[in-house]
Amino acid sequence: MKSDPAAFEEKRVSSSLAAHVQTHGDRSPGTDTNYGVVSTGDHARITQLQAVPFPDPAAVKPKARVVGLPRPATPVFLGRASALKQVERALSVADEAVVVSQAVIGMGGVGKSELALQYAERARSRYDLVWWVTAEAPEQIDVGLAELARNLVSDAARAARTEDAAAWAYGWLRAHSGWLLVLDNVTDPAHTARVLGRLEGGHVLITSRRDVRWPGRANTVRLDLLAPDASAELITTITGRTAPADHKAALAIAEELGYLPLALDQAAAYILQTGITPAVYLGRLRRRPARYYAKAANGDKAQATIARLWDITLDTLTQEAPDAVALAGVLAHYAPDDIPRSVLGGGDDEATEEADEALGVLASHSMVDRTDEVVTMHRLTQAAVLSQLHRAGNDAADTARGTALARLDDAMTNSDPASDVGDWPLWRSLVPHAETITRHYPTGQQPEQLGRILNGTAIFLQAQGEYQRSHTMLTTAAAIAEEVLGSDHPTVAIGLGNLAGTYRALGRAGEALPLEERALAIAEAALGSNHPDVAIRLGNLASTYRALGRAGEALPLEERALAIAEAALGSNHPDVAIRLGNLASTYRALGRAGEALPLEERALAIIEAALGSDHPDVATLLGNLASTYSALGRAGEALPLDKRALTITEAALGPDHPTVAMLLGNLASTYRALGRAGEALPLEERALAITEAALGSNHPDVAIRMGNLASTYSALGRAGQALPLFERALAITEAALGPDHPDVAIRLENLAGTYRDLGRAGEALPLDKRALAITEAALGPDHPDVAISLGNLASTYSALGRAGEALPLEERALAIAEAALSPDHPDLAIRLGNLASTYRDLGRAAEALPLFERTLAITEAALGPDHPTVAISLGNLASTYSALGRAGEALPLEERALAIAEAALSPDHPDVAIRLGNLASTYRDLGRAAEALPLFERTLAITEAALGPDHPTVAISLTNLAGTYSDLGRAAEALEAISRAEQCALAALGIGHPTTRSLQKYAGHLKGLFGVPE
Repeated sequence: MKSDPAAFEEKRVSSSLAAHVQTHGDRSPGTDTNYGVVSTGDHARITQLQAVPFPDPAAVKPKARVVGLPRPATPVFLGRASALKQVERALSVADEAVVVSQAVIGMGGVGKSELALQYAERARSRYDLVWWVTAEAPEQIDVGLAELARNLVSDAARAARTEDAAAWAYGWLRAHSGWLLVLDNVTDPAHTARVLGRLEGGHVLITSRRDVRWPGRANTVRLDLLAPDASAELITTITGRTAPADHKAALAIAEELGYLPLALDQAAAYILQTGITPAVYLGRLRRRPARYYAKAANGDKAQATIARLWDITLDTLTQEAPDAVALAGVLAHYAPDDIPRSVLGGGDDEATEEADEALGVLASHSMVDRTDEVVTMHRLTQAAVLSQLHRAGNDAADTARGTALARLDDAMTNSDPASDVGDWPLWRSLVPHAETITRHYPTGQQPEQLGRILNGTAIFLQAQGEYQRSHTMLTTAAAIAEEVLGSDHPTVAIGLGNLAGTYRALGRAGEALPLEERALAIAEAALGSNHPDVAIRLGNLASTYRALGRAGEALPLEERALAIAEAALGSNHPDVAIRLGNLASTYRALGRAGEALPLEERALAIIEAALGSDHPDVATLLGNLASTYSALGRAGEALPLDKRALTITEAALGPDHPTVAMLLGNLASTYRALGRAGEALPLEERALAITEAALGSNHPDVAIRMGNLASTYSALGRAGQALPLFERALAITEAALGPDHPDVAIRLENLAGTYRDLGRAGEALPLDKRALAITEAALGPDHPDVAISLGNLASTYSALGRAGEALPLEERALAIAEAALSPDHPDLAIRLGNLASTYRDLGRAAEALPLFERTLAITEAALGPDHPTVAISLGNLASTYSALGRAGEALPLEERALAIAEAALSPDHPDVAIRLGNLASTYRDLGRAAEALPLFERTLAITEAALGPDHPTVAISLTNLAGTYSDLGRAAEALEAISRAEQCALAALGIGHPTTRSLQKYAGHLKGLFGVPE
């Protein structure tokens, strides 16, 4: 029996330079703003923050009690003794097996958060950790838990994505007991169910306006309005005015304010701050009719009450502290929690001091809570401030909104969200405020400045792998540019190009295409056909064509882009190097790597001359040149380039930078191409560790690294270790990019290939079918990647012994490839070879022969006579000669194939075993069993060492060895070998598998031959 290996897709990452717009690789977008890199899948350059891996959560024990509360509890806490005791009783249980939870429910402003804060302060000595999380939405819960992780292990969590730091925090809470987690202002019980389901052994205290059934074992305490006497006592205690007349006025104030604690607190703060009596305040309050404010607040009683208070406070602050009034208007336009204080001064020292003073005034009136780093304004207070601003007229509201927008813009200025990794904590904190302020601008009234803010925020989100969120922002940003500047402005072209990039990142290149076409038309009309920016637009359009499998249409665009850049900038400008590199990528996509080579060499020379030999951009082009050598089958020449690229990058960016991980992956790919998978393995392991630490465990680039590591395990014959990596890579990609993204199809096919390697083709079949459906739907029925998916599905049918079902798939795959690719493209040779193999499996060797001959001719011309793939083609052709009874013609092909494999690969490489086995089979066919025997014995030794004793390929090697022993009359050894082959096939493939049945039949033949009863 003869076999050739199935090939996994290996992902070699081609990098891109940062000057102007560039793309390298079929799915890499170009962008106009400085994304640094748009992470879209297999070919994106990523610039991310260095970090160290998270430690085991169970091993992290804080040295002292950890307390994370938003502010101290108020010293004046009245009328809530009964509710507080209920909470204390409910949370007195110490059960390490389950989470004990308590929900405090009530209307806005009734004091739910204060009750939770009072409990947390009073019970803190009971807990090793007390942590407060604002929990209006699931993403806010993740943010709060990520902050917990950063508090416990700051180095590891500093650069991690929010969801990954939060996942570690969940692990820590599961591994420890004696903690209290407060989830404040929960809006949906399902959000807490998600949390409670992942925890055990601690206490969770929930506050919410929702009076519904809460999940788990949660008790509920309903918090109603304060009693009249407690309300009056709250006012008189805070103000220090306890005379009978003051108490009487306080009772009246409390009645006017509906006994709402937040309103009472703000009223008392005003009386104390202004030094007036409760009676004077009551008079002012009564001049603001409650009915008017109820209408203004859309019938929300609490909001109407706070609006009345804010109006009174405004009268005073407008005269005494107008800056505080202005700052309140700004704060009302942001998300209510965690507003960075650093934003409020606009980066100016004097303005920052003024903002601090204004915050002090607002805090003294209980309008805000503040820490050294952030400010919180209650959402009811925000609503009241906004209501008052709108009643004051558009100018006041517009001024406050415009200032809020300008402060965000100032905070984002002079920071590249893709590459200035030190600013990432700030960018992360600004995302919810950018999203909130966007909602304050009606469609059609959004200023250019908002578009700029959304563009920068979207770039940050894209660097974090949050493609859909980024896409939403860029959609708005592009619409703003068009509305403000007109449909034919060059900036509109940039916005369209950026938006198109996100479509490509989401696997929707078909939707990117009309945007890129329109962007090019705008740029040409506005700037002239020979402007350098037109070259950028051409390059991005070409990238979209490549993503759609239409590299032939990309080629003239790249050629024109290069001509424009050279004419405008000179032949030695770094941007010309970018254009050369992109043109080279298109040549590679067309299977014309030989034409790509001089372009890559020239691009490298330009960049090296312009930037010096140790610049990171030189490393980028070294890597791209290495990719071209690899495409030409010249991995030996690629190796020193990959090594040098890695050395330059590591020296420039440090050993833990994600770009280092990318180059480690490229070097590992080259080692695999050289048959040195053992040397590739530690590189892939390190690349995965770097990427996971820097980007978080669920980033799509982690899936790429994981898949490449799995491919290396497969190349080493360790499919069992590859399997969980491929499974996890699929899960990550599907979660990050959606179930219909073409990258999901790649993950499915790699996983299916592993199942085939493990003899589990039945499990591979639905994966290959789904992969084909995804690829065809995303890329169209005639895309070359559809041919690959068809071929993989056909391989699975063949592995199941269903070659008849494989045949039409292979025929269609070849037709697609011939239509899409040049006649000498190496991928066309693969399709020809696969179809020929299916013909041979069906006993139609005569039809297979010319296909295999053509396969060999293409492969040898494209890759050179000594490439390992040429050895495979030689072996397939030789097997066909043998099937036709022409073993004499097969022999020199098999001998040459073995010589190539042994020269190119390590002596214990599984591919060498294949070549040995095929040559040995040819010797047997020629009646030279004695010469075949040592080859089969060596084949078995290599295969067992590489794949393990129970692999199906070992069963095949044992069967071939048994037949040779039989030829030589060595019955006992033949029977022992075939018996072991039977057991191996049964264990690996099962009794019904065609290979098992074939082995059993052959075993019966041998037993009959040697007179052994069955």
